[in-house]
Amino acid sequence: MSYQPTTKSDTIAQQLSTRIIRGEFAPGEKLRQDLIAREYGVSQVTAREALLRLASQGLAISLPRRGMCVTPIDKDAIEELRLMRHALEPLALERSVPYLNPVQIAEIEHLHEACNAAATAEDWEEANRGFHMAIIAGCHMPRLVSEISNLQLLYARHFKARYSDKWRRRDDPDHAAILSAIKARDAARARTVMQRHLMRFS
Repeated sequence: MSYQPTTKSDTIAQQLSTRIIRGEFAPGEKLRQDLIAREYGVSQVTAREALLRLASQGLAISLPRRGMCVTPIDKDAIEELRLMRHALEPLALERSVPYLNPVQIAEIEHLHEACNAAATAEDWEEANRGFHMAIIAGCHMPRLVSEISNLQLLYARHFKARYSDKWRRRDDPDHAAILSAIKARDAARARTVMQRHLMRFS
């Protein structure tokens, strides 16, 4: 389950987060509320709400004498992200596996194939994020899913900044093994593979 925008400010925040992930806004760059309001044709109140949502996601930060800026990428934040993913994603996957229905499993398989076929780093990242969210869709723990969704968003930004230029198309054996475990309803094996998979992010 991924986050779905419900208000105009949510929609703007989602669009801005995509632009931040793609590097259209540099780390530390000021996010001017008036310019955002003008660009999206909304009030400054709506623009402010969108910026506050970005801040709640960890993509923006309010700095003294500068206002709202794109959050810098630093080693401490990346380490925190790594540890949180290691703690939460295997747990969510293990809880999800017994409850995934055939339609959800078909979507997981489709996203796995999309990852393997991706022609660009951007296409791969979008499919990869979709895969990681789809495999936990059956865990019935909405707060956990929401937190992991945000971690995936932050990882996407880290990936784009650090690894995009080094990306090469390849098949992902870990994704294949996770899909196999899901089809076998082997939650413990799925969790073990996910733990191994996330070690590559270390």
